[in-house]
Amino acid sequence: MIAGVTATDRVSTTGPSRGLGALSPTGRATEPAAWALYDFANTIFSFAVVSTAIGLWATNAGRFGERDGNLVVSIAIALSVGLNALVSPILGAVSDRGGRRLPFLLFFTALCIVPTALIGPSPPLLGLALFTVANFAYQAALIYYDATLKVVSKPETRGRLSGIGVAIGYCGTIFVGLLLILLDVPNEGRFLVAAILFALFAIPIFVVVKERGPVGRVARSDITASWSQLRTSIGHAREVPGLGRFLVGRFFYSDAVNTIIVVMAVVTVYAKGLSEGTAQIVLLGLTVVAVIASFGWGRLVDRWGPKRTLMAVLASWAVGLVLGAVSLSIAGPIGFALFLIAGGILGSGLGGVQVADRVLMVRLAPPERLGELFGLYGLVGKGSQVIGQVLYGVTIYLLLDRFGVFAYQAAVLSLLVTMLIGSWLIRPVSDDWSGSGEFPSDAILVPPERLAPASAD
Repeated sequence: MIAGVTATDRVSTTGPSRGLGALSPTGRATEPAAWALYDFANTIFSFAVVSTAIGLWATNAGRFGERDGNLVVSIAIALSVGLNALVSPILGAVSDRGGRRLPFLLFFTALCIVPTALIGPSPPLLGLALFTVANFAYQAALIYYDATLKVVSKPETRGRLSGIGVAIGYCGTIFVGLLLILLDVPNEGRFLVAAILFALFAIPIFVVVKERGPVGRVARSDITASWSQLRTSIGHAREVPGLGRFLVGRFFYSDAVNTIIVVMAVVTVYAKGLSEGTAQIVLLGLTVVAVIASFGWGRLVDRWGPKRTLMAVLASWAVGLVLGAVSLSIAGPIGFALFLIAGGILGSGLGGVQVADRVLMVRLAPPERLGELFGLYGLVGKGSQVIGQVLYGVTIYLLLDRFGVFAYQAAVLSLLVTMLIGSWLIRPVSDDWSGSGEFPSDAILVPPERLAPASAD
């Protein structure tokens, strides 16, 4: 038996008591609700700024134009996530030494919000610089946000709460998208709106969630020593069965996921020929699919396990990427319908990847090194985005003038290769409860589905 976790506790979370309080170690619904609301907040930035506004802002003829705009946005993304990739293990390790993660989350959240508010009216180069800072901070904040999942959930309910968080995050996409359409906010004004809403909905996690345990102190020597953390973190990851292989696999499949998030609006407008308003409506419709799918993927994580669920998500993504690339060269209703089907598959997969792979990471990582290894987890995802984003931008830059839409098809299909490599790499990884890094090695664990009838779920 694990201290503080009884068999009765496990059964109750899969039985009739399905409220958020049943997912939390404290029994209070406010903490997991506040945690999930941060997903709502940061997804507003992800959708309104990263996925739509910045690409259309940069490719505007009055700034960089379609060809050069795709390239400079790719460079800005590569710089922001590349720098973040270098410091991710350091940030995670420092948070572990400090004992608390919420202060770091607050700092980087503010560092994202303030520059975002200033992008719209800025000159092209200054606007790109502000976006680079904001995106760096957004990515850094995710290290601490993902790691706080352990604070607000029980081990056997993390898949469900992770799924709820992702689904609520996509509700943030729907909310901001509808708001921007109803208020007819011009593209330049979306940055300020996104910054205000991000700030508003991020407040609850800092007010409600209380981190437990001793409060550590970060000395200057800790910060200096952390610069050598990368090699140490890699060594720690290699000590955990399956973790190193999972992280290498994540490097490859995250390439496609992160690149599609950034370029979907530009592809919809320039490659498929839709207006910005129509593209916004289409993307919102696909987000509804992602919301519904996130709940389903979350339940599958708790029932199947995160590895098996992740494999299913990646298989669906491979199909979606092929259909999406083909649809770009087919005109008329058939091509549009195929484009929507591909978008629905990819939208569902976006939620599924977020739900499954962070739970797999929590399942594999030793609890005393969770922040450190989440930093490494962030590094591989961001490192792949650097490569994927640059490859995409350079492909468009080199092929657009000569081949037109084929340049976008080639860029999308290049992502399929890395997706398949990532799937192959993680296939042997085991996520059995008996090997879970969440508990001491002598703990005896029973998966929730073996403690209650399937109908209780």
